[in-house]
Amino acid sequence: MSNSIFEIKKIFKSLKKYSQVTIAMENTGRYNWYIYEALKDFSYTVFVINPLHLKRSQGLVRGKNDKIDSERIADFASKNQESLKSWKPDSESIEKVRFLFSERNSKVKLRASLLKQQSNYKLMQSKLAEELLKMNKEEISLLEKHIAILEKDIENVIASHQDLKKKSELLKSVPGIGKVLCWMMLIKTGNFEEITEPRKLACYSGVVPFDHQSGTSIRYKPKLSFYADKSLKSILHMAAMSAIRLENDLREYYLRKVAEGKNKMLVLNNVRNKIIHRAFAVINKQKPYEKNYINNLVTS
Repeated sequence: MSNSIFEIKKIFKSLKKYSQVTIAMENTGRYNWYIYEALKDFSYTVFVINPLHLKRSQGLVRGKNDKIDSERIADFASKNQESLKSWKPDSESIEKVRFLFSERNSKVKLRASLLKQQSNYKLMQSKLAEELLKMNKEEISLLEKHIAILEKDIENVIASHQDLKKKSELLKSVPGIGKVLCWMMLIKTGNFEEITEPRKLACYSGVVPFDHQSGTSIRYKPKLSFYADKSLKSILHMAAMSAIRLENDLREYYLRKVAEGKNKMLVLNNVRNKIIHRAFAVINKQKPYEKNYINNLVTS
């Protein structure tokens, strides 16, 4: 049986004989897409489980194969179905943006890998190294062209959808939010329809510190969660660094807190958090960011 949408639909059709069907799967990125496409024609209850959440829930385990993994996913879904959020298909536009962005990211990672190789070739100082370096530069040049095309495609999809276009303009009005963070926020929040609260996105991206305490005597400083979307956190960090270099209230906040003796990384993390809250504020208010009325949008 081929791994195609048509064949997957045949499997789902065969399940209609049952009165109630629940489908659970791990979130494996692009490898889920054929299943997502097939599921659009059915009304089954679907859970897409974070692999880390699944792994952490199993405790000490031995052995691994497809059958064992399936049993573990089914067991997890059965025990946690009341707390799990059922999957719903994204809009066609968001799905296109998600797909194009994923392809862009894979090429960006490949470009970064090729750039690292250049230093090794330069150290070799031989005819072979010169040839390899030339090939390397040609590959990077081609990748950069492909990345530019994909980015333009993403912008075209957003521009062709009135709601996405409006939200994109609103998000980019916030200091620090450029095109990449804008795209990521639209994707990760499902066009701000799946994640509707700033704190949830802040937790998801790992910028909210959590208390660490044992009993009444052992207390530690609040720490950021290790289990976060590291790609989003990285882009948020760059957004915060960009924001504090520009003339805006986030820079003023950063300089004021650092002057008060606060740890720079702590303050920078607060800036990341504020960027997220401002993003949700402009979306909810449907007004672009303006320093003069920021207090009407979010609490400082």
